[in-house]
Amino acid sequence: VIYPPHSKLTDKEKTNICYLSFPDSNSGCLGDTQFCFRFRRSPGRKVSLCCFLDQLDRDLPVYLKKDPAYYYGYVYFRQVRDKSLKRGYFQKSLVLISKLPYVNLFRTMLKQIAPEYFEKCEAFLEAVCSDVDRWPPPIPGKILHLPIMGIIMKLRIPTYRDKPGTTPIVQNMHQADAQISMALPTVHEVDLFRCFCPVFFHIQMLWELVLLGEPLVVMAPSPSESSETVLALVSCISPLKYCSDFRPYFTIHDSEFKEYTTRTQAPPSVILGVTNPFFAKTLQHWPHIIRIGDIKLPGEVPKQVKVKKLKNLKTLDSKPGVYTSYKPYLNKDEEIVKQLQKGVQQKRPTEAQSVILRRYFLELTESFIIPLERYVASLMPLQKCISPWKSPPQLRQFSQDDFMKTLEKAGPQLTSGLKGDWIGLYRHFLKSPNFDGWFRSRQKEMTQKLEALHLEALCNENLVFWSQKHTEVETVDLVLKLKNKLLQADREHLPVKTDTLKKLQTHINDIILALPDDLQDILLKTGTT
Repeated sequence: VIYPPHSKLTDKEKTNICYLSFPDSNSGCLGDTQFCFRFRRSPGRKVSLCCFLDQLDRDLPVYLKKDPAYYYGYVYFRQVRDKSLKRGYFQKSLVLISKLPYVNLFRTMLKQIAPEYFEKCEAFLEAVCSDVDRWPPPIPGKILHLPIMGIIMKLRIPTYRDKPGTTPIVQNMHQADAQISMALPTVHEVDLFRCFCPVFFHIQMLWELVLLGEPLVVMAPSPSESSETVLALVSCISPLKYCSDFRPYFTIHDSEFKEYTTRTQAPPSVILGVTNPFFAKTLQHWPHIIRIGDIKLPGEVPKQVKVKKLKNLKTLDSKPGVYTSYKPYLNKDEEIVKQLQKGVQQKRPTEAQSVILRRYFLELTESFIIPLERYVASLMPLQKCISPWKSPPQLRQFSQDDFMKTLEKAGPQLTSGLKGDWIGLYRHFLKSPNFDGWFRSRQKEMTQKLEALHLEALCNENLVFWSQKHTEVETVDLVLKLKNKLLQADREHLPVKTDTLKKLQTHINDIILALPDDLQDILLKTGTT
């Protein structure tokens, strides 16, 4: 059943959703299980998203921006014994499909609605949808109140202006009416400490592997463990965006199965979460494998664990651990391990442990990225090079050698005490999809900034005076160029003050009014549509 019934999914998308909505038979998930998956949208589909959502996307941190090529599926699966059924079991999944990566929000929502849906079926979904229709738009930075079956979920979607690592608290206010409200501390974060517990001693090496976009497979006993671990890995390099593909739960029926498991070429830059024992054989040529047992929080301090050799990974029954021959570039940070071990001994709540771990990853990522940010900012032309009568100047080329030279005086050592081969790590990173994605978005931002500065330079000129000294042909040419500039500013959402745009529009009108009537009529019609 698909609800609302008018939702359009291709046959390929439906097949993918069906296979991904159930745990593999060997998982034996009795009771209720929640997990999530991610799948490719079929090519050639019309993008039905309105510009409004794109506008909201602009205010999001880069790692929460939607990827138009993918959908997320959020699953609530129930499997219970039922002798009245032919198979002896009731097995059903309620799946929510969204372009938004708000794992915690949709997980909480499904927890509220799925158990009741299994009792009441379709009519109940109609009631849920009419609640969702009352939701306000997902505006980043605002406290949102989302009604769902008699409960109000209160939450805040982060914005790119938020200081990384801080989460503004959404207070649980006392409601005047009888509705219960539930404050969500986060819309998208997973419990980092719980996810990384089985591979506790290797968190820094895993951070390097994710940063470098290395092929990684997570072998877990159930989809909930595989999906949470993959999402934790992807988020560990935040505020950097992980730019390759990642599949929190991947099955042998997936439409990309052949593409991702072929041995004819090197494994792709992708993170896969799998539960089927068949993958232990199919993916044993992959360079980095994380094997996870049942995720339980440790009652005692984990013992020191060595990285295991890949050749020891023959079956899915292999012991939990990280199987790789990768040698980390940076020396191990013993401090974070001690801090988390101490937390385990003192029975520190897992939320507090996750906060410590998230801050550690954030500081590590920022120490790594600040030198790159600083160097890329130096590629921007000086403001004095911007002339209103010439095209905006180009950014200077990124030079790996020039960047490496800056590291001696302005490298990560300014913010991190970690020793090791930082230079080697940067060299490797500059070849990765994550660098490519990061640099493209910086390039776009800076080019738009140059366009905006060029617009401001034009605004500060006396354009009417200029037009009086030039021919009609040159003046008409200028008017058309200025109109194009305004359209571009609107289309590309250039970072220009509204006053600047108004001023430019006034300039255009003044120039047109100084021209002969016949030209005025033509120019006033041009470019207004």
